[in-house]
Amino acid sequence: MLLLRTLPVLILFASAVSADEWRPLYDRVEAQFQSALEARLNENSEWRRLVRSKKMAICVVDMAGDVPKFARVNGNQMMYAASLPKIAILVSAYVSIDDGSLEETEEVRKDLGDMIRVSSNAAATRMIDRVGMKKIQAVMRDPKYGFYDEKRGGGLWVGKRYAKAGARSGDPMFNISHGATATQVCRVFYQLATGKLINEQRSAQMLADLGDPRLHHKFVSQLDERAPRAKLFRKSGTWRQWHSDAIMVQGVRWRDYILVALVESENGERILRDVLPAVEELMVPPEYAEGGHDTPGSDPLP
Repeated sequence: MLLLRTLPVLILFASAVSADEWRPLYDRVEAQFQSALEARLNENSEWRRLVRSKKMAICVVDMAGDVPKFARVNGNQMMYAASLPKIAILVSAYVSIDDGSLEETEEVRKDLGDMIRVSSNAAATRMIDRVGMKKIQAVMRDPKYGFYDEKRGGGLWVGKRYAKAGARSGDPMFNISHGATATQVCRVFYQLATGKLINEQRSAQMLADLGDPRLHHKFVSQLDERAPRAKLFRKSGTWRQWHSDAIMVQGVRWRDYILVALVESENGERILRDVLPAVEELMVPPEYAEGGHDTPGSDPLP
């Protein structure tokens, strides 16, 4: 099981997957898990219609076992994702801090936290201006990270400040200003979970920014009820009919997963709330399946 232990300064990583056994997320697709996800989504007529029309994308990584299991539906389908691509700004900011081109000031740390936890557009715009739009795009396209990969349908892209003023540069494939694919978002969280995004120190800092989400809607609204003691690392986005959510959950007993969903639908908020318990059904062990909620006697993570 992949665990994070929170210390006063940073987060340490402990993984059942050794350095020799670690594999990229692309290599973690598990056939049975993939079939189960497809079948579960197909049971719901609304979800089935959205999946077939490429207006719904889902990726999930079950990290509770010895080897992570990955499944995705429309994982490489790039969609408008509103505020979700702010994680591209987050990653690029820490790349810039690490290479010395951005000073890690108190103001920068506050803006990074506000940009993620409360999805502040003003904080995101200030970070774009500090890091530079071209630098953010270059980091996403850098083969070292591959978070925007034209051979895999695109990915994370920020091509406009989160403000009315400013130039716009849509992504090379679809001309989307704030876009994402579910697979690339999943890859960000997967690398963070294993301390491999930039390095362990920077991964820990990014996870700290993603932790303690202050917006309790979509996935978080379900987990507030189902797993109130779970550790959540999250970023979401909403604009008009475009709804997205991405979360890493580390709860009691069996919950240890990443879930990413993008939906284009007027019912997107409700769909995302309903998707989380449906996907959890595929991961919960039989002995805990009743109700899917954490029991009062469950032991929290160390």
